[in-house]
Amino acid sequence: MSDLTSTIERYLDIWNEPDATRRAEKIRDVWAANATYTDPLVSVSGHEAINALIGAAREQFTGMTFALAGPVDAHHSVARFTWNLAPAGAAEPVVVGFDVVRVDDDGRLSAVYGFLDRVPTDS
Repeated sequence: MSDLTSTIERYLDIWNEPDATRRAEKIRDVWAANATYTDPLVSVSGHEAINALIGAAREQFTGMTFALAGPVDAHHSVARFTWNLAPAGAAEPVVVGFDVVRVDDDGRLSAVYGFLDRVPTDS
């Protein structure tokens, strides 16, 4: 389980990386080449598409940080965890999500399935 927890921590670090070039390097290290990412808003595959998706999310939520919001629950090659997205020092997150990930035999992410539990609403 500690290997999967470490992978999840590296995964969230990628979402927090502002530099697209460094983010691409980290993606190559953590994600399998044919990896997929799917959530209610998008479905993409491959390193370039994943990097573009993360870059777009970072632009939409400028100045906010993704953080693990509890323990990683894992078995075999699958893990699930809750994450928060919030500005530094915020009492409450702006977005709360729940992801399920699968890793390949090399321990690299092969698929991520994201669920959005709380998202900002237009008032």
